[in-house]
Amino acid sequence: MSHHFDVLVIGGGVAGLSVAWRAARRHMRVAVVDPAPGSGASHAAAGMLAPVSEATYTEEPLLRLGLASLARWPAFAADLREDSDLDIDYRADGTLDVAFGADDLTALDELAAFLDKLGLPAERLTGRECRRLEPMLAPSVRGGLLAGEDAWVDPRRVVRALLAALARRGGALVRSRVAGLETDAGTVGGVRLATGETIGASRVVLAAGAWSGTLEGLPPEAVVPVRPVKGQIMRLRSPSPILRRCVRGVVHGSSVYLVPRGDGEVVVGATQEEMGFDTRVTAGGLWELLRDARELVPGVTELEMADVVAGLRPGTPDNLPLVGPTTLPGLSLATGHYRGGVLLAPLTADLFLDEFLDEADGELSAICSPLRFQEHR
Repeated sequence: MSHHFDVLVIGGGVAGLSVAWRAARRHMRVAVVDPAPGSGASHAAAGMLAPVSEATYTEEPLLRLGLASLARWPAFAADLREDSDLDIDYRADGTLDVAFGADDLTALDELAAFLDKLGLPAERLTGRECRRLEPMLAPSVRGGLLAGEDAWVDPRRVVRALLAALARRGGALVRSRVAGLETDAGTVGGVRLATGETIGASRVVLAAGAWSGTLEGLPPEAVVPVRPVKGQIMRLRSPSPILRRCVRGVVHGSSVYLVPRGDGEVVVGATQEEMGFDTRVTAGGLWELLRDARELVPGVTELEMADVVAGLRPGTPDNLPLVGPTTLPGLSLATGHYRGGVLLAPLTADLFLDEFLDEADGELSAICSPLRFQEHR
């Protein structure tokens, strides 16, 4: 073994880089192995940190994880700024969920009641109040719900900042592909690279997103149950911002959202397609996004098309992440974040470090534990 690290992370997306950077801040020797860091789901993601407005579509455990991680984001963003000297466009102006028809309004009322029961801040608004907040909204908007604590970041900037912060903290970046795990008497002791080289580590963390299930060398009981869920997304550009906060709504039965950046970019997303490892951008996918976005904010069709991309979210059977130790000694997971990878990055890093240093928060780690799918055979 040519090198030996305390922690070796397979996968340089937002989750893997967050784990690595936080570990390096604790003076551990850290390496990240990824041929193209940040080029997967993190590159496609919109970056909404919106556990409250996502609450309708989730179970309560996921909401609990989201709220715990959202609470960690301000300090995480400040530390990242300090270690990288880069701006990640972290903004906390809230999400505006809008409704068009009677059914939508009923759904918003139910969400408002649910959030109220949980003691979460959300304000029901009339159509007129919505348009006062966001003048570009369609006249047909009949009501809304403002989740004022929801935030968002630019995930591409977050990746750049994490790479800079990791390097500054002495972490190594190995731009190579992992061919498999190195095991000795049933314990993982490192990885074998595509080049044939091996790297040793006390703990290997698999954070390869939708590809985590394809890693070779895992025994059957430790295979990672993630699958790719395709999302197509577009970035539009205007000279100055057309929205102040994230806007989302259900149009034609599917959820669409618009996320504004400080520089006038607007991210429109996102389709959900079970297509395997298919990252083609399709005309139909983009047509649906534009059709739905135009219902919310008619002015989007005037904007310049800056970028279209398809990413693969790592879905799990119960839509909850896989973070923590596996049945295989020496191997931990930080994957399966599905739609919430950017939101859950600070929590993911904390859960890993707490477990590594034996200070685990039992409740949150239990929700994410990979052991719920892995049998001891």
